[in-house]
Amino acid sequence: MAATHSTRMLILGSGPAGLSAAIYGARAGLSPIVVEGMQPGGQLTITTDVENYPGFAEVIQGPWLMEEMKKQAAHVGARMVWDHIVEVDLSERPFRMKGDGGTVYCGDTLVIATGAQARWLNLPSEEHLKGKGVSACATCDGFFYRGKKVAVIGGGNTAVEEALYMTNHSQDVTLIHRRDSLRAEKILQDRLFAHPNVKVVWNKIVERFVGGGDPEGLAALELRDTVTGELSSLDVEGGFVAIGHSPATELFRDKVELDSDNYIVVEPGTTRTSVAGVFACGDVMDKIYRQAVTAAGTGCMAALDAEKFLAEADFEAAAEPALQDA
Repeated sequence: MAATHSTRMLILGSGPAGLSAAIYGARAGLSPIVVEGMQPGGQLTITTDVENYPGFAEVIQGPWLMEEMKKQAAHVGARMVWDHIVEVDLSERPFRMKGDGGTVYCGDTLVIATGAQARWLNLPSEEHLKGKGVSACATCDGFFYRGKKVAVIGGGNTAVEEALYMTNHSQDVTLIHRRDSLRAEKILQDRLFAHPNVKVVWNKIVERFVGGGDPEGLAALELRDTVTGELSSLDVEGGFVAIGHSPATELFRDKVELDSDNYIVVEPGTTRTSVAGVFACGDVMDKIYRQAVTAAGTGCMAALDAEKFLAEADFEAAAEPALQDA
């Protein structure tokens, strides 16, 4: 028979948001259970250099930071469980989630911290060459392209950061953008334009990833000019798609309010969702900042919001018998 685990605070996701919620929830005596999900530690586990997280004068490693957060959460009383949730019932409290092995998790409150995943171009050639030269994570796979010619596709912060990161491995990095200006922060653009090993190709989209060799790998990108429609080819051995992320909200469609981009909608200034007792934090509700430190901050907020919700619910439950007797 499948096991059932119950807690005052159930947390789905184990990135900076989920683990910060776990730390604050545990310190409040709520004995949180953290269901870690398919990627324990979140996106920082596939990020090497982290240089903008407060408190560290030197560059730190993403996986190390997440291990330290996890240790801290466990130390103060949070319970970590590796499982992949396949069903969610938010129709009544306690809320219920079911893992793919049948284990049931019940929570008087639920904190959703499932994060976001990289977007792809959804080309057949992209799918065919994934892992063979096509990637969505330069920091994960960049090492394999040391000394090779590579391209990064996109125009936002992610794309510029990945292009700059790839200069650690390649002296020939091309950033391909479909428009004639970047959307990235100015400080990142300045660093990009000043780097001697990066060039930018404007007004181009990738029509096809071209394979070659034996064993097969990426050999070139077929590009189409967005203004003239002209086709051209760029020889590269590594292509990194960096066009943003999609929030991991599939489980919560028709269960909590989502916006037009499928991010969870929260009440401004809080982490409260459209369902009382359900809170959302981190990249699953934040499409503007998407930083580790802001994710951690909203994780703290979610735990404090959940603690307040439980305190009010407990007070009302205690007061009800007295009112009935009056």
